[in-house]
Amino acid sequence: MTQEELYHNLTESASLQEVQRYIYEVIHLRGFDKQTIEQEMLIMLEEVGELAKAIRKDVTDLKVDQRQLNHYTSIESEVADVFIMLASICNQLHIDMFTALKEKEKINYKRVWKNMEK
Repeated sequence: MTQEELYHNLTESASLQEVQRYIYEVIHLRGFDKQTIEQEMLIMLEEVGELAKAIRKDVTDLKVDQRQLNHYTSIESEVADVFIMLASICNQLHIDMFTALKEKEKINYKRVWKNMEK
């Protein structure tokens, strides 16, 4: 199947497992399937940095280099890149993202969350 066919088969009703499978397929088609976990982790950290830069540009009042504005991408685009890299890492480690999320939330919903007063 081509990348375009895979893309058109990806719908809003896709499950997390289907999205994770889609990412597995396109990573292979694009030739990134030989990257090590360490390489993918570095790329994901780079993408997280780009997400931080996009948030800084669009959401905060922090200064940005006006000459570099065309190098900043959208928050949505960077969120997608981080998600793609996370899913790819999970695929290499044979982690089902949905199962991992459910198991972690089983722990989280039992926790007591409150602000610490200073």
